[in-house]
Formats: sequence, structure tokens, C-alpha cells
Amino acid sequence: MDISTTTDVPPPASRPTVAERKRAARGATRPGDRIFLGLSRGSGILLLAVMAAIAVFLTYRAALAISKDHGNFLTTFEWNTNILEPKFGIAVLAFGTIVSSVIAMVIAVPVAVAIALFITHYAPRRMSGPVAYVIDLLAAVPSIVYGLWGALVLVPNMNGLFGWLNDFFGWSGVFSWDEGAPRSMLTVGVLLAIMILPIITNVSREVFRQVPQMHEEAALALGATRWEVIRMSVLPFGRSGVISASMLGLGRALGETMAVATVLSPSFDIQASLLNPGGGTFAQNIASKFSEANEFGRDALIASGLVLFVITLLVNGAARLIIARRAEYSGANA
Repeated sequence: MDISTTTDVPPPASRPTVAERKRAARGATRPGDRIFLGLSRGSGILLLAVMAAIAVFLTYRAALAISKDHGNFLTTFEWNTNILEPKFGIAVLAFGTIVSSVIAMVIAVPVAVAIALFITHYAPRRMSGPVAYVIDLLAAVPSIVYGLWGALVLVPNMNGLFGWLNDFFGWSGVFSWDEGAPRSMLTVGVLLAIMILPIITNVSREVFRQVPQMHEEAALALGATRWEVIRMSVLPFGRSGVISASMLGLGRALGETMAVATVLSPSFDIQASLLNPGGGTFAQNIASKFSEANEFGRDALIASGLVLFVITLLVNGAARLIIARRAEYSGANA
């Protein structure tokens, strides 16, 4: 006689579909649910409306300026808006903004991730709290304070680093130095790295704290070392969060104004070397020229602001694509 046993296994829990969420939203009958639904929906619509209004304003004012530009807006190495035949372009500004931000990211991201891992997985409890508190304080320091510190402390102490780079890597041209004042793109990049370090560290720290304890315990049970636990469990889970944190830091680096204006010696030329003074950024140029510009000059500055706005949107869009492609390998679906 065949004896068969059956076991009722409950189906795995699945996330609600879009249609189910819509039905649940329509089924909200309590006054509190309806109010919250209306406020949430209105906030989202308001945000889109504000973004659209900013884009329309920038585009309209930029079109007025570009239509009267006697140079090429994308390639001209000049910014003269107060003459009869105005001539201005963003080539130097775009180059300086991108280069200084890339330098800041190259320096800040590895250091920030290392600090976040130290706080969450290496430091004893009595040490991790004070270190996290100091990092939080750094995020609250105003930009002008960073700028003053950079001008009075960082710039005078960059001579040794610049001399070392010139001695060993000056042959490349990128690190050649004519022994001028170290108010260059590399100095700006170092200062921006210090400024964005707390943002990336704090977000990465919170992401690493959300790693399921079972993942780490399973790796330890298989004989993994602490670094192997971090490499196999923590970093894959927090990859999308680290990317998001990096994009937040990059957004601040792209738009930083006062600190860059205080440290950089701007000029409308592109230096092959990162150590020699020169170059400029969108935000620095707007801050330094806006007060003395006429109406047309302000429109030209707004046109450069539109380019920075577009760059920021492209960067955030690229980050979203990266996160979406890697979501299946991270903790997003855990």
C-alpha cells in the first residue's frame, strides 16, 4: 500500500505589483489615508513642476544670451560679455568642473568607504561612536570655512607635494610644476575631496549597517576571515548604496562655489598640468562675475548654469542606470 504524505508549504511572499498598489491606494477610505495619499502625490507633482520651471527659466535666459554670442558657446576660451560684440564660451569651465570633480572623487570615495567599514566592522564600540560624531561634524562645516582653511592652511602646505610630484612624475606633463602658487586644479580637487568625504562616509556607513547579520555569520561559519566577510557579504550588499553616496558627493563637488573661488587662481585657459594655476569652474565663474555683470552678462552666466544643470542630471541618470543594472547582485532584493 502506497502511503503518500503531503505537506502544505506556504507560497513565498512576493512584492505587490503596480496594479495591486494602485488598487490599495484607491481603496484608502479612512480620512488619514486619503490625506496622506493626497499630500504624497501633491509633493511628487510639485517637485516635478519646480524642476520643469527651473529648466524652462534657464533655457529661456540661456537662449537669449547664446543668440547674441559672437563666439562658439561650447569651444570658446574667453568670457567677455560687456563689449559691443560679446564673446564667451564654456570650454574652460566645463573642463575645470569635470577635472576637479574627478580628482575629488578619486581621492574621497576609497577613503570614505574605508572609514565607513572601519566604523561598522573594525573599530571597537567606544571608538566608533566618537569617530562617527566627528565625521558628522565635518558635514556641518560651511563651505566658506573650508575655503578659508584651504586658502590659509592647505595652499601654503601643498608646495612639498607639488615638488615631489614634479620630481618623480613631471615627465608626464600632467604633474609638471613651474613653482608658482599652488592654487591649481589639484589643490581644488583635494579640498573638494575633504568636503564631500563626510557625505559619502555617512551614507555608506548606514548602508553597511543594514547588511543582514545572517550573511556575515554564514561567511564566518564557512571559515572566512573578516576581510573575506566584507568582500563577499558587505560590499556586494552595499554596492548600490555606495554608488548613491558617491553621486551625492559628486553633486556637491560639481556645484561647489565659495571654497573653489577662495582657493583657485582662475584664468580662461586649459593647463595640461594639474599643478599650475589656471582654469575655472561653472560655479566659481558665476559667483565671481555675477555682481559686476550687466543684464546680458547675467543671461550668459545663466547659460553656463544651464550646462551645469544638464551635467548634474546626466550624472544622476547614469547613477540610476548603474544601480538598476546591479540591483540583482546587491542587497536591494534581499
